[in-house]
Amino acid sequence: MREILRTNDLVRLSFVQALLRDAQIEAHLLDANMSSVMTGGVVAFGCRLMVTDEDFDAARRRLTNAGEWDERLDKKP
Repeated sequence: MREILRTNDLVRLSFVQALLRDAQIEAHLLDANMSSVMTGGVVAFGCRLMVTDEDFDAARRRLTNAGEWDERLDKKP
């Protein structure tokens, strides 16, 4: 699994999930429960959106075309 997004912006998170779903790329949301439990409902810690290694390149292309790719993720393995 590879991280494609880390954010506390729930609107952006929802948008990116929709982009991936439309491209038939399955994404897994991590840390969503931890964010709300630790802060009383305020998302202070970023939720992580993950895809499989096989889907990473397709997800990267999709998010790049939509202007939602974070270039810092290119440096991660």
